[in-house]
Amino acid sequence: MILCMAAAGCQKKAAAPSAGAGMQALPVQTYTVTLQPVPESSEYVATIKSRHSATIMPQVSGVLTSIEVTSGQQVEAGQVLMTIDPRQQQAAVDSQRATERQKKAVFDYNVTELERQQKLFDAGVTSREVLDQEKQAYQNSKADYESASESTKTQESLLAYYTIRAPFAGIAGDIPVHVGDYMSPSNSPPNVLTTVDEGKNLEVYVYIPTERANQIRSGLEVDVEDTNGTLLQKSNIDFISPQVDSTLQGILVKAPVKPTPEILRTMQMVKAKVIWKTSPMAVVPVLAVTRQGVQSFVFVAKKNKGQFFAVQVPVTLGDTVGNTYSITSGLSAGDKVIVSGTQFLVNNMPVMPLGG
Repeated sequence: MILCMAAAGCQKKAAAPSAGAGMQALPVQTYTVTLQPVPESSEYVATIKSRHSATIMPQVSGVLTSIEVTSGQQVEAGQVLMTIDPRQQQAAVDSQRATERQKKAVFDYNVTELERQQKLFDAGVTSREVLDQEKQAYQNSKADYESASESTKTQESLLAYYTIRAPFAGIAGDIPVHVGDYMSPSNSPPNVLTTVDEGKNLEVYVYIPTERANQIRSGLEVDVEDTNGTLLQKSNIDFISPQVDSTLQGILVKAPVKPTPEILRTMQMVKAKVIWKTSPMAVVPVLAVTRQGVQSFVFVAKKNKGQFFAVQVPVTLGDTVGNTYSITSGLSAGDKVIVSGTQFLVNNMPVMPLGG
């Protein structure tokens, strides 16, 4: 009796179904893998700067007496930004102008006297020696007057430095100085009065690590994004520094950008995605990817003897492209990736593809 029961148990065990056999197939949506052009890129923090930017520093010494603009203000070319007390220089200009008038009076006298002596000499009234002496006096007074005139121009040009003007139209930057501060071009570090940045011609500054040096080339596409990853503009590298920045150990590249409501001014921080190359790669919807630890998987519907089974396939993920992942290894064109019900799937489970 016991022997018979054991034999019956052996027969029952031998007839047990294989894994998945007899299970009802789970209806699933599938996505047929195709190769699509996918960019290989690297993302860096970048800075917007103006191609036309000026740092305004004092050219003369004196007390700052007025500040006519505020930080962030739009200024026009030649607009007064600040003034430094010009009284001492104005006194020097006035003194030099008086000296010039004195020299001019002497010169005018010698012009008249030379004409008179020339006439007397022509009439035989005076000697050659007297005429030569007058010519010498004329030349001396002319040189003195011309020297005084040039000195006046120099002093007047220095006076203009006491009025600080915008070199071109743009936006005034930070103003770290205050009325009453003593300004001097010899200060160390030198006083920075403000900056003026033109808002029309902007460019993005990107420092690329030196290990990418052999891949950098002019014309590479750069996607400029905000801090949330929203694309602001597409551009291309048009400048590559011949030197490596010793602090950042990076190579500076630049790409032009146009001012927009999102790209307003210099020193704005953005993201720059440098596109190294574009290659055909498999892409799958984000929802199709599952993870176990650090490994990513997808379930592929594979047919075996007329029945589809969910086969778990390890994949290597590339960059995201919209709502899809690029797959660098693990899939081929034509594979049917399961995109629904993945939380219910186990390896080799029977499925019923509904589309894709």
